[in-house]
Amino acid sequence: KTAGGIVFVVGVLMAVAALGVEVGPMMAALGAGGFIVGFALQETLGSFASGLMIMVNRPFDVDDYVSVAGVEGKVQEMSLVSTTLLTIDNKVVVIPNKKAWGDTITNYSAKDTRRIDLVIGVGYGDAIHQARDIMMGVLEADDRVLSDPAPAVMLLELGASSVDFAVRPWVNSADYWATRAAVLERIKNALDENGLSIPYPQQDVHIVSSVAAQV
Repeated sequence: KTAGGIVFVVGVLMAVAALGVEVGPMMAALGAGGFIVGFALQETLGSFASGLMIMVNRPFDVDDYVSVAGVEGKVQEMSLVSTTLLTIDNKVVVIPNKKAWGDTITNYSAKDTRRIDLVIGVGYGDAIHQARDIMMGVLEADDRVLSDPAPAVMLLELGASSVDFAVRPWVNSADYWATRAAVLERIKNALDENGLSIPYPQQDVHIVSSVAAQV
């Protein structure tokens, strides 16, 4: 559309010049008008330039699930001045390309596989090896969890209230959310069935009282 508009304007000027009309003053007027319009629309022109960079570099495409300028959603439409996202709760968010290109872009659809990162804590009184085996068993029982790369369950840290494990299965990108929810639910149920706890954050409070000696 932009190229067509430019060609049209140039064609009109050439036709006017062919009729013997002096186009110099018209060009000067157009130049002055263009300067004024450009100053007034500098934000829009910035988004236009950023849109060109997005079109050339293609960090995302229509139907990709992305995080752009802090907003997550599916790319619904792309233009030279803005990018339209459809969020997971069905909101339409229009982001100026100047802001989109100038901020961090995360494309969750760029690769065929994604890793699920979970942190699961168990009580200090529970057996570490048993907790690890239970969580690994849940991962291996889910057909959506990939064997290559292999899933991992590893001790992450000794937290203030729990022994924390990093649970990291790999899945196809399309299965990410469904598998994540299912794995969380099954790990919780499996830990409960085997008598292992997922403790709440807790803090010990010591109260010291003293009674003044009676004289």
